[in-house]
Amino acid sequence: MFVDLATIQVHSGKGGDGTVAFRREKYVPMGGPAGGDGGKGGDVLFIGNEGLSTLIELQYNKVLKAEPGENGKPKKMNGANGDDLIIEVPVGTTIYDNDTDKVIGDITEHQQRVLVAKGGRGGRGNVKFTSSRNTAPEIAEKGEPGLSRSIRCELKVLADVGLVGLPSVGKSTLISVVSNSRPKIAAYHFTTLQPNLGVVRVEQDKSFVMADLPGLIEGASQGQGLGLQFLRHIERTRVILHLIDMSGSEGRDPYQDYQVIQNELASYKYDLLKRPQIIVANKMDLPDAQDQLELFREQLDDDVEIVPISAYTKDNVQTLLYKTMDLLERTKRFDLYEETDYDEVVEYTFTPDEEVFYIERGDDGIYEVKGKPLRKIFEMTDFTKDQSVKRFSRILRSLGVDAKLRDLGVQNGDTVRVFDFEFEFID
Repeated sequence: MFVDLATIQVHSGKGGDGTVAFRREKYVPMGGPAGGDGGKGGDVLFIGNEGLSTLIELQYNKVLKAEPGENGKPKKMNGANGDDLIIEVPVGTTIYDNDTDKVIGDITEHQQRVLVAKGGRGGRGNVKFTSSRNTAPEIAEKGEPGLSRSIRCELKVLADVGLVGLPSVGKSTLISVVSNSRPKIAAYHFTTLQPNLGVVRVEQDKSFVMADLPGLIEGASQGQGLGLQFLRHIERTRVILHLIDMSGSEGRDPYQDYQVIQNELASYKYDLLKRPQIIVANKMDLPDAQDQLELFREQLDDDVEIVPISAYTKDNVQTLLYKTMDLLERTKRFDLYEETDYDEVVEYTFTPDEEVFYIERGDDGIYEVKGKPLRKIFEMTDFTKDQSVKRFSRILRSLGVDAKLRDLGVQNGDTVRVFDFEFEFID
């Protein structure tokens, strides 16, 4: 089953919690703090695998999680890091942040790796909080939370040459003649329901990959028919072969057919008309094809090469392959994305423009302190330990939370909510 689009949820691993522990051994007086740090949570990475050709595995695994880090241990032993989550996808897969529609990574090579979500760092054990003023701290951090992301994967086949055209113009017949691909061929529209790839060998040391794409129709770039589903597979091609039924065997006008497909290529988001193109006048073995070709040449304003062939009789097919190979050698790969299209891997970091905290009044009249950077500090605080709570209070005071609450009119003894934890404000 060919699947070229999948949306999944990924979660990087939470960091392990730091530990509060003290060394208590015979003959070791005043052993002191001995709590180790928690291990780092696992990252989420995508890796290209040229042995895969579909995203079907992601269709059945909608939620994927990396391992959390191990908690710290006594005797100053740190917890083990969580294993990274490695997600293998076919080469040619583009990875998007589904919420922002930004590109996280474009996998075009075997074993290429893309970091999607970084695991949380481990919390510090009480050894790290030892000081001259507090020689026996009972403070330890919880591990940094992992990151959750909605990811969209789009597979865009890695082909050098793409065959486009209306249904039943002979694309499948051509690729079956010039390569080892054996697509289904029948005398009805939309016989081809998925891209077919074939390696075309022109000479002993010259070859290219050709993709036979499902037939386009008018309105394909707006989602009509199968077009929008498979137009993405043309994006990576360097050369387009535009097949036209020059015999008009189905009562269609070849020039109108040409204009329909050109409009759809131009309307698609990457302006596929920027790619060099060869018009392939197919079915030249049928009656009236030569007359139609002469009329087509007169109507054509575009400076595009026309190669008449018959895929059925293989007439002039070799000439088409040589011309295609020559055009490929003169055409560089196209960059699909600009730098502005790319997203950065999201991490819990403080940035100068990011508001550390803000205060708003809840529906019950209680002042609530919020903020993404503050959330990280909150989630890494162990509120079961008195010293940890006091440390968190000192951090709030140093950030200016106390002063801001006073400015808003909070009085001594009033309740203040920091996320889901309520404090009594003491002035």
